Amino acid sequence: MKKKAKELIERMLLALGFSLLFGIMLLGPDFRNGLGTFVGSFMNPIAALIPFHLLIVILAIVTGVYASLIQKYTIDWELMRRVQKKMREFQKEFREAQQQENKYKLKKLQEQQVEMMQEQAEMSKQQFKPMAYIGIVSIPLWMWMYQYVVEYKDVLPPLILPIVGEKALMDPWFFLHYWILWYIVCSIPFGALMRKILNVGGI
Repeated sequence: MKKKAKELIERMLLALGFSLLFGIMLLGPDFRNGLGTFVGSFMNPIAALIPFHLLIVILAIVTGVYASLIQKYTIDWELMRRVQKKMREFQKEFREAQQQENKYKLKKLQEQQVEMMQEQAEMSKQQFKPMAYIGIVSIPLWMWMYQYVVEYKDVLPPLILPIVGEKALMDPWFFLHYWILWYIVCSIPFGALMRKILNVGGI
């Protein structure tokens, strides 16, 4: 009974995560704006109390911790390490067999490759699942942040960054805006630290 309930919850969460992911891509601005407005109903009061650039830091930490925890408990890291190690060894043996023109060994390795492809498919499936779970939190927050910055861009204080100096949140940096760049810059070290603490990755 508990197992069935767990599987049902997993399927519902996966459906929600992928619905959000495909919704922002396929349903256009109305869906994205609606999602941002919904999240804004409880995030806007918080944004009124905290400088927005600091709120971005907090959200980067929250989503980094959440993503690391999801990855920790939804991915079989032992399988990932084992498959990666086998793949490196396989590629080394395959190159050596090619260089030696060892047709017998090449044939054996090609047979082994079928099994490895199945393991890689399982590994890819495991990486796909946490993406949906992470999207349940990160996608709505991103839609809200975008909507908030667009709406209040004229009153939000600029970022003061090393080297580049003072930049408005909506100023472009190549194909990104500076608020997105600031989020990424904040999330990378916190995410890396959390993965280190949880022993996530390291393949």
